[in-house]
Amino acid sequence: MRSFSRLCAVAATSACILGYANPAAAQNFDDRWSIIPKAHADPAPEQPAQTTPDKAQPSGSAKPNVKSSEEHSATTKPAFSGKASFYSYRAAKTANGSSFDRDQMTAAHRSLPFGTKVRVTDLATNKSVVVRIADRGPFIRDRVLDLSLAAARSLGILDRGVVKIHAEVF
Repeated sequence: MRSFSRLCAVAATSACILGYANPAAAQNFDDRWSIIPKAHADPAPEQPAQTTPDKAQPSGSAKPNVKSSEEHSATTKPAFSGKASFYSYRAAKTANGSSFDRDQMTAAHRSLPFGTKVRVTDLATNKSVVVRIADRGPFIRDRVLDLSLAAARSLGILDRGVVKIHAEVF
């Protein structure tokens, strides 16, 4: 008799649990495991092209044509300034997997894509050199670029070590 009452208690408990878990069974896999349930947003509407006809300026107040911020940002090249140093070792691999050659005109930058060409100008002497980004670094907080030995030699910074530079991506 006791075993029958235990069996009834187990069956009743199982029925309660199944009844409670039933709403989850009605959802599909994506709805249950989505971070934001039912977050299926419609695509963003297309913005209409803004075409404004050029208005004729009065002869007394001729203004030069000023490019919009979108046009201006598309034509300007990214540039940055800061401190640069150089590094050189005999045999090692760079972050992109190629072997490091200190006699190549390369540099290391934290975030520019590998292969990006950068014109580096020493602000003290106005000498400039074009380098290719081939490594990650520098790992010293206040520096923005690490140059290879060949690039540092070309700029004439071997005796100074750390210099202020202006770099322009192209």
